[in-house]
Amino acid sequence: MAYETWTEELKQNFDETVSWRRHLHEHPEPSFEEKETAQYILERLQSFGIKDIQTNVGNGYGIVAKIQGGHPGPTIALRADFDALRIHEESNVPFKSKNAGIMHACGHDGHTASLLSVAKVISNHADELHGNVVLLHQHAEEVLPGGAKSMVEAGALKEVDYVFGIHLDSMEELGKVFYNYSFGSANSDTFKMKVQGKGGHGAAPHDTHDALTIGTQIVTGLQQVVSRLTDPVKPAVLTFAGFEAGGEAYNIIADSAEINGTVRTMHGDIQDLMESKLKSISTHIAEAFDATLDIDYERGYPSIQNDAVEVEKLKNRFLTVFNDSEVEEVEGAMGGEDFAYFLKEKPGAFLRVGAKHPDDASPYPHHHPKFVIHEESLLRSGEVFLSIIDEYLG
Repeated sequence: MAYETWTEELKQNFDETVSWRRHLHEHPEPSFEEKETAQYILERLQSFGIKDIQTNVGNGYGIVAKIQGGHPGPTIALRADFDALRIHEESNVPFKSKNAGIMHACGHDGHTASLLSVAKVISNHADELHGNVVLLHQHAEEVLPGGAKSMVEAGALKEVDYVFGIHLDSMEELGKVFYNYSFGSANSDTFKMKVQGKGGHGAAPHDTHDALTIGTQIVTGLQQVVSRLTDPVKPAVLTFAGFEAGGEAYNIIADSAEINGTVRTMHGDIQDLMESKLKSISTHIAEAFDATLDIDYERGYPSIQNDAVEVEKLKNRFLTVFNDSEVEEVEGAMGGEDFAYFLKEKPGAFLRVGAKHPDDASPYPHHHPKFVIHEESLLRSGEVFLSIIDEYLG
C-alpha cells in the first residue's frame, strides 16, 4: 500500500525533520513578524521540487503550496502554524531560543517541521495521488486577529474540498491520536474594564467612591453568571486575569481600578449571554456605588466545529493504521484556535497528537517557559497526515 511506503520514507526523514524543528526552535519569531521563518519554510518547499507556492498570503507571511496529484480527485488542505510567543525560555534543551524573550512555547515549530516532512514525502509520490494536497503554512495564530481568517479571505481554500489540522499536546501521552466529533475549541473573547471612582483619604471613605472595593464587587457578582444564568450543559468559563487598583500608600483610597480577563464558550447563544451580562451587571454595580465603568469587550476566535462525518471517517481510518489504544475520543477543550476559520469555510477536522515525554510525571503546559515536546510526536503527527492523504486521495 502507498501509506506503508510513505511512512517508511517519513521515518527515514526523521533526523532531518528534527533538525528543521530545532532550527525553528532556536530562531523563533512572534506573530506577524515571522519573516525569516517563512523564508526558511519556503526554501524547504522549493527544495522538494514544489513549484506552486504563494507567499505573503493574508495579513502576514502566510504560505500556500499545492502538490498536484497525477489523477483527478478532491483537494485536501493540511495546516501548520509557525509563530512563536513572547516568552523567555526556561527549558533545558540544548537548542534553546537564541532570540531573547521569544520562544516556541506552543509546539508550532513541531507542527511546521512535521508538515514539511509530509510535504517532502508526498512531493515524491504526487503522481500516485487521486487529487491534490494544499499545504497551509499559517502565520500569527497566537495574536488577534490571527492569520487564518485573512488567509481564507485571500482565497487559500478556494479550490479545497476538505481541511485538516493537528496540534501537538505536551500534556497527553506520546503517540496518542485524539479526535472530537463536535467542538474542538472555544469562542475565545477578552475584556478590559476601568472603574472610575473618586479617590481620597483612607480615613474619610464617605467622601470617596472607592474604585477598589467596587471592582471587587464586580468580580464577585460576575461569578454568578456562569453558575446561575447559563445552561449547565453548555460550557462557559469566565476568568479574571488581572486586577490593578491603588497601592500607592496605605492611607489612599483608590481613584480607579482596571480589570481584565477572558470569556470562553462554545455555543453562540451562551457567548451572547456572557457578553451581555458581563456588561450589564458590571455597569449596574459601578453605578450603584456612584462610579462609572468603561468596558472594552473583544470577540476573539470562534469555536472550532469539526465535521462529524469526516471525523467518523478519520477515526475508522486511524483504527486501521494505529493500535486501538492509541486512538481516543475526547471532549472539546476551552482553548482558542483560529483554525476555526478554516472549518467555517470547508468541512474537516482538528486533531491532537500526544507529545508528553514518557518519563515526565509533571509536564509543563503550553505557553509555559519550560514547555517541551517529545520529538517522536513529529513522526506520529506526520503519520496522521499521511493517513488522511491516503484516505481521501489514495
